[in-house]
Amino acid sequence: MVTYALYLKDSYLRECDATVVSVKDGKYVVLDQTIFYPRGGGQPHDTGQIVKGKENYDVVYVGKFSGETSHEVDQSGLNTGDKVRCILNWERRYKLMRSHTAAHLFAALLCEGTGALVTGNQLEEDKVRFDFSLEEYDPKTITTYLEKTNDLLKKGIPVQSFELPTEEALKIPGVIKMAEALPPNIPNLRIVEIVGVDKQADGGTHVKNLKEVGQIRLLKTQNKGKNNRRVYFALD
Repeated sequence: MVTYALYLKDSYLRECDATVVSVKDGKYVVLDQTIFYPRGGGQPHDTGQIVKGKENYDVVYVGKFSGETSHEVDQSGLNTGDKVRCILNWERRYKLMRSHTAAHLFAALLCEGTGALVTGNQLEEDKVRFDFSLEEYDPKTITTYLEKTNDLLKKGIPVQSFELPTEEALKIPGVIKMAEALPPNIPNLRIVEIVGVDKQADGGTHVKNLKEVGQIRLLKTQNKGKNNRRVYFALD
């Protein structure tokens, strides 16, 4: 059974009811639906609690394995068929949502302006790391696109997501920005759109408006070898 991913429909959901579908080794729990994002695509997993009656189970890791979303909890006690309440660590999630949307915008502007592709990325609570296939190492180029990003972040531009048939989605210029990403063998692609600015294939969580992000601050740039430049930035 594939867990229904509520976070894809509404990334602002903080709680939900669910039923335990299976439990492995006492601590790896599969639910029929979840608000917890599983680690993937450069976005860290969510944390929070699964509550059964008066018993609280801390969710310490969430991953996707063979199509199932597995929630690792800190203790045994949950059983198949249990009715539970999921409670998200919202402060952590919202930081990651803001960072993810900022990352999309920065990547969109830099890739469009320079022709670069993304060669790696990782969101963390306190910073974002991006690798780009830029021919020349010029920190001024990075600074220029960070400033352009911050200018757009001051505007009330909406962010939305929707699905398209994969064949149709792949016709959108720049919809896949990862250098080594292959077209996925699935019937539909989820698209995250910063309206009027960018459309990217993405399965992560985002804010609804650029104004929620705040501003981004450059931490450092690095030359990582031939055609590979690394950027670290944080949210203010």
